[in-house]
Amino acid sequence: MGETNKPFKGKVLLTGGSGFIASHILDVLLEAGFEVVATARSDAKGHGIVEGVKPAFRSSATYSIVADVAKEGVFDTVLRSHGPFDYVIHTASPYHNNVQDPVKDFLDPAIKGTTGLLKSIRENAPTVMRVVFLSSSAAILNPGNHAKVYDETYWAPMTWEEAMVPKNTYRASKIFSEEAAWNFISHEKPSFDLATINCTFNFGPIQRALPHLDNINTSNQRIRDMVLGRMKFGLEPTAPVFTFVDVRDVAEAHLVAMLLPEAGGERFYVVGGYFSNKRIVDIIREKFPELGDRLPGGGEGLGSEDLKDDFPEDVYGFDNSKSRRMLGLKYRGLERVVVDTVQSMLNREGGLEYDF
Repeated sequence: MGETNKPFKGKVLLTGGSGFIASHILDVLLEAGFEVVATARSDAKGHGIVEGVKPAFRSSATYSIVADVAKEGVFDTVLRSHGPFDYVIHTASPYHNNVQDPVKDFLDPAIKGTTGLLKSIRENAPTVMRVVFLSSSAAILNPGNHAKVYDETYWAPMTWEEAMVPKNTYRASKIFSEEAAWNFISHEKPSFDLATINCTFNFGPIQRALPHLDNINTSNQRIRDMVLGRMKFGLEPTAPVFTFVDVRDVAEAHLVAMLLPEAGGERFYVVGGYFSNKRIVDIIREKFPELGDRLPGGGEGLGSEDLKDDFPEDVYGFDNSKSRRMLGLKYRGLERVVVDTVQSMLNREGGLEYDF
């Protein structure tokens, strides 16, 4: 294959390498000719990262264990022993619904993990030119008082006290960690610059090395539950998020933001369109008729005509023109991402290879 003959363009440290978005970022980095060191919390996760890479690129991917991103100096050894690095992409941050201790479970890993990494780069990796930080639309949106149209200039409001409420903790972790990153750049003035990718709900093909569909990333769980018949007798509510993006577009955004000179110092609101659970089910029913008995509105459940679309009439708008103009993104539509996601799940169920 021609890809294996590409000259290396440089070396990238990818934190949180076992994550869903990171797995797709890893793909585009390797395909573009970069050597990548991904961080993982354990050897098992590290092996899974490498095994999930296409065979033609495995010689360009390795991993290093970072068990606790909130621990001071934890990235020092990685940067010293695996360098020199040209770029860093930081995706490591908790994302789950089981909040026991807001500070320990979310805020410390997100905030200290970010500032600790930036300090380690400054002190141990003088060759790094840019850090690309995976942020979130959660750092932009204000659910309590939505703007008519959001873009990169908006910052979500949040106090530390509000962050202690479990339903706010994830949003707070994204807001505070991105703020910490920009403050570090502003106050410390390191030799590298920063770009952030503020993406919304990610759908897309599942990871190749995913051990089981029960281990799927949070945003894809609704599609999995439809495919497996877990919503057969009724759709779950779509709220609170009604915007989506294809994870492959998010991965491409990281690559271009890493390389484009004028992307330094910029935020990018990466969002592809709107969705609702009803719209997803309708696509699956049309494109995968063999799954009809598993879906709500088929078989023993409600009739499809009885399913209600809970998409709100007054949903906020989004302006993704900056990401399209500067990063050249051409966003995939909802039908494309749903079809490819479902097909990857069916292939996983059947033990088949898939590549999207």
